[in-house]
Amino acid sequence: MRDKPAMAPTPLDVTQAIFERFGAQDVDGIVALLHNAVVIDFYGPAVIPYAGHYEGLAQARRFFETVLASVDIHQFDADEFICAGDKVVVTGRLRLTARSTGREIRSDFVHVITVADARWLHFRDFMNTAVAEAAFRAS
Repeated sequence: MRDKPAMAPTPLDVTQAIFERFGAQDVDGIVALLHNAVVIDFYGPAVIPYAGHYEGLAQARRFFETVLASVDIHQFDADEFICAGDKVVVTGRLRLTARSTGREIRSDFVHVITVADARWLHFRDFMNTAVAEAAFRAS
């Protein structure tokens, strides 16, 4: 009897694996699932340490390292994964503490992800950036 060829991970599989690795603060594991041409967009003002546009694996690594160094994560729950072709939309809730000020960040979030070759190609993060801005602002 012949073994069936292994199936390539679906966009949902890849996304769920990255979420697990993020929860484990495993940046190397996250980067292993990113496309060489990955683009990350986190929308918000510069007072948020990880806000900005990132291109390529080195900048993506810097993004995830900066997020994990900037906040304490108390809650990061995905409520729903919506998949269509190469796109995955994730909705959820988060509760973080900005390490620089000790202020709390509570928000819903939406992540819009494009997957190519079983790797994240484009990651866009939407949340209540006004709450994050207030938490990181020194005054």
